[in-house]
Amino acid sequence: MQPPRDDLAPPKDDPYTQEELKAYDGSDASKPIYVSIKGTVFDVTPKKDVYGPGRSYHIFAGKDGSKGLGMSSLKEEDAVPDWSTLPENEVKVLNDWHGFFSKRYNIVGKVVDLPDAVKDKS
Repeated sequence: MQPPRDDLAPPKDDPYTQEELKAYDGSDASKPIYVSIKGTVFDVTPKKDVYGPGRSYHIFAGKDGSKGLGMSSLKEEDAVPDWSTLPENEVKVLNDWHGFFSKRYNIVGKVVDLPDAVKDKS
């Protein structure tokens, strides 16, 4: 596991729709790779060996896959932004992932069109 970084840039608040986020899935090498957790968009490009196409966690690239992270699932159908049905123990896992990413990756924006069920819970 990689250690926390002390050289992160100040968080940005740039707006991204879920559709716009798809462009940052690693399929275009000229663009960064973004992963969103609970609406917070992280630049995970430094770990393209993990989040790039064909890699173990690529399922989360270019989208908000919060539910899948909370469930510890790598299934495509679970990598969706609506985590409102997660039980308390999986919400804790999701929050732990958000904390992990916050200490290791630059925050580049926010997803502005999350499902209503989780919109105000981020």
